Amino acid sequence: MVVLAVALLGICGPLAGKLSAHEDNAPTTFLPRGAPATRVLAFEEAHPAVGGSPAVVVFARPHGLGPNGRRAVQRFVSAVREARLRDAGTPSALQVSPNGKVALVEISLAPTIAPGVLDHDVATLARLARQAARTSGLSGLREAVGGPAGSAADVARAFAGVDGRLLGLTVAIVVLLLLLTYRSPVLWLLPLLSVFVAAGWAEGAAYLLATHGFVVNGMTVGILTVVVFGAGTDYALLLVARVREELTQHEDHRVAVIRALTRTGPTILASGGTVVLALLCLGLAHLRDVAALGPACAAGVACALVAQLAVLPALLVLCGRRVFWPRIPRPGGPPAATSRPWAQVARRVVDRRVLAGSSVAVVLGACCFGLLAYRGGVNQQNGFRGRVGAVVAQELLAEGFPPGASAPATILVRPPSRLAAAEAVVRSTRGIVALGSPRVLPDAAILTATLAGAPSGRLAASTVASLQRRLDEAVGPRTLVGGETATDLDLHAAAVHDTERVLPVILLVVLVVLGILLRAVVAPVVLAASVLFSYVASLGVSALVVTHLFHFPGFDPTVPIFGFVFLVALGVDYTVFLASRAREETARCGATRIGMARSLEATGPVITAAGVVLAATFAALAVLPLVALTEVGFLVAVGVLLDTFLVRSVLVPAIGSTLGERFWWPTRPARQASVPPEG
Repeated sequence: MVVLAVALLGICGPLAGKLSAHEDNAPTTFLPRGAPATRVLAFEEAHPAVGGSPAVVVFARPHGLGPNGRRAVQRFVSAVREARLRDAGTPSALQVSPNGKVALVEISLAPTIAPGVLDHDVATLARLARQAARTSGLSGLREAVGGPAGSAADVARAFAGVDGRLLGLTVAIVVLLLLLTYRSPVLWLLPLLSVFVAAGWAEGAAYLLATHGFVVNGMTVGILTVVVFGAGTDYALLLVARVREELTQHEDHRVAVIRALTRTGPTILASGGTVVLALLCLGLAHLRDVAALGPACAAGVACALVAQLAVLPALLVLCGRRVFWPRIPRPGGPPAATSRPWAQVARRVVDRRVLAGSSVAVVLGACCFGLLAYRGGVNQQNGFRGRVGAVVAQELLAEGFPPGASAPATILVRPPSRLAAAEAVVRSTRGIVALGSPRVLPDAAILTATLAGAPSGRLAASTVASLQRRLDEAVGPRTLVGGETATDLDLHAAAVHDTERVLPVILLVVLVVLGILLRAVVAPVVLAASVLFSYVASLGVSALVVTHLFHFPGFDPTVPIFGFVFLVALGVDYTVFLASRAREETARCGATRIGMARSLEATGPVITAAGVVLAATFAALAVLPLVALTEVGFLVAVGVLLDTFLVRSVLVPAIGSTLGERFWWPTRPARQASVPPEG
């Protein structure tokens, strides 16, 4: 099995190395194919002569540019022409603001430009602008590159080289937590090796998705890495804990591994299968990056399952019980599942189940009130942690021009005979301060309109929404508005659809699968409700922290989607493990209250360790310089910790003990009196 795993890794490894070349981080690639902004971009890509991704180079000086400043800008324009960038058009005429403090030059880049070439061209423009500012002899002359091309280059730069840093941090976290959990100088290597194998397989699968039409970007690769390492380590912890347990009862370590795999394998497979099904539900999303993330992460979890249920047991058989040194479990020794602290917790939770359950419910309910601080607001302009070129350019531009000058709205008019009507609508729309000359083609016409508000601000959003609505009514539905603001609007609309439509489907899938696994109705409803309660509470805590501690502008519209799917899907792992063990123990002793206590005592240590590992690995997403991924990492980390220490350890056992045998209705765990209780 180990040889086969290495052989598969040898096949997937080269594919994983090619994955970064297929990442696409352009905002419009996330949109549904039928979104207005996507259709406008598609038209521009098909007609490069009228389309393009403009880089807006801004020069500004608080005391005015003056003749020297204008000459510096002209030197920059001459340098751009001499550089002859392959995918760049001719620089536009110099535009100086009425107050004389700001000047801008537009350089249109090809709409189909490759990400690497885009980054190179924008970096070249920034370098030439710096040289022109330094040689101007003026103090206080600042420059920046913005516009759609500048924003796209900032995103590409944010993900450049981040895969290695994220992987290194994730591995360091997993190694540290495995060392603390096992307190063995050797044992931690086996789960880590099997997770590395799974990660190689998973990235190979992501490469295949990227080459077959799925949108794979830096976010996909980052989250996939975290999911594989987090889920894979969790499954390893669950299996190794049961192997340690069986080694205290069997002399032959191979028998112990087989017994552990026989008893724990179906539960791990069932919980992992539930996660895979939940992630595949993301394929229903309108946002193309979300729709691609589902299959990618589902493949990653499937790879983690195979690695931990096939490769890890083989490694444990090869190494024998010596790998647990210095605390080697032997027959006749204390049962490995026994944990005095968790035995006390289990007894107190069950004995004081009403008080324990209601206390946790009050705490989670209080966390939910944090949702009052929830607000959206993250977009292409403010979605970076720290200041990037496009944001600086927007700030400089606002000192002398309308804020919308860096990213005008693009209006696609079809047929061109409707151009006059479209121009009349644009001119009469509030929030538009300038209308450029039309570019007319045989089958369409292109208009550009300068917005009064910043491209990603509320004023610009309301202006574009109003413009699209009025164009639909007066000109026809084939007249579409594109550009950066329209892209933000379409992204938000798609995210709202996905939140309202996809999340209930995921919850329903989890509920059905839990019902099948536990052969019950009440238990799945209780468990699904507890997961949902935990999610809402963690979202409330995150809203408070994001607003008052991180001081972010708000939440990215995709954060609730990602947070829900990972908290619900991965939270099912702990739910299934706890409930399955409770059913097993109830069948032995015949009483749900005792079975729940034994289950909590046996699974408490490993579920806690698994939860800490998963929370820490998701927290590693903070290494990525994007607000959205920091928010996702924090939300999932907080949710996993709440689920691990409060919901799974107190609330669910308290509810199960209170309901008693009704918890398993309409079935009842069959009494297995002939089977002696373990540990």
